[in-house]
Amino acid sequence: MSRDRTGHSPRRPRSPIRFALATGTVTVLSLAANGCVVVHGERKVVPAATTAEAARALGDFTAAYNEADRTYDRSKDADRVSGPLADIDGAKLKAGHTNNPGGNPAHSPLKFSDAEYAVPAKAGWPRWFVANAAANKGVPGSRWLLVFTRGSADEVWQASYLTVLGAGDVPKFTKDKDGWAQPVTADDPALAIEPEKLGRTYATYLKAGGSTFAAGVHTSQWRAQRKKFASKPGLARQYIDEPLTARAYAPVGLRTTDGGALVFFATQRFEKQTAAAGTAIPAPSADVEALTTGEVKQSLTLEFVSNQVVLDPAKGSGDQRVAVLGRIEGLTGAKGE
Repeated sequence: MSRDRTGHSPRRPRSPIRFALATGTVTVLSLAANGCVVVHGERKVVPAATTAEAARALGDFTAAYNEADRTYDRSKDADRVSGPLADIDGAKLKAGHTNNPGGNPAHSPLKFSDAEYAVPAKAGWPRWFVANAAANKGVPGSRWLLVFTRGSADEVWQASYLTVLGAGDVPKFTKDKDGWAQPVTADDPALAIEPEKLGRTYATYLKAGGSTFAAGVHTSQWRAQRKKFASKPGLARQYIDEPLTARAYAPVGLRTTDGGALVFFATQRFEKQTAAAGTAIPAPSADVEALTTGEVKQSLTLEFVSNQVVLDPAKGSGDQRVAVLGRIEGLTGAKGE
């Protein structure tokens, strides 16, 4: 699987529309029968994982992902992905299997090296950490950041978010005296935008613009591109963006040394293409057709899931615009009418 920093998927379909990765997970607290005694350390602040456990999680994910990519069999890595990553990964595998039931003829194993782990110390579940590694795919010198989550001590670690950044774009994380990272809460008041509000704020920005986000590929340039393609001769496009925040899609973030935070969050978007009378929708690729329900007559609605990673500045610290460092998205469904 190959990936670059433009948001294209590691598993590249042959269509003009690129697929991608993403994920997250939840949990329920374990209580004793009397409701008072808490087990598994839910109230104690502890590291989410040891470095050895984090390394095993990355290795287990890589092995499962490679087998799923080789066979185009969703069951091979279903227990190792969740949240937005699971949605995108699963859709890629479904399309791949439909068009190549014998497996991926272009399979090339993904390999990670030089892995580092930012493990936060926190109380309660879910627990999570960030793996930062070099890969044998994509742009040379880039770093792959994966969020691994699990909802209880009985669950396996699952990759929920993925982004690919240049080595110089990965911020430095705040760590305590023991080397553990510092997580931010969903409603952290010390940040310019509370993490739980990032998805909705981003969706609003993509529709109406504003100064909440810094200019860039995934903000001002993407809005300009949408405007350009909104109305072409014979074909109109409409866009709807929505946040994804429940359960496995909940945003996660780590405090950075500048007082802000690196935050991962998820969104979904719908792109409806409508052909003018007397014209037709451009023929979708085989990969898009594999995910399409209904008959494409005058319109085709594409559904995408994406995960973003941003630098959310500390409140009151100069420039308050949130910088979108990376965005990975994938087509997860389509409907013809």
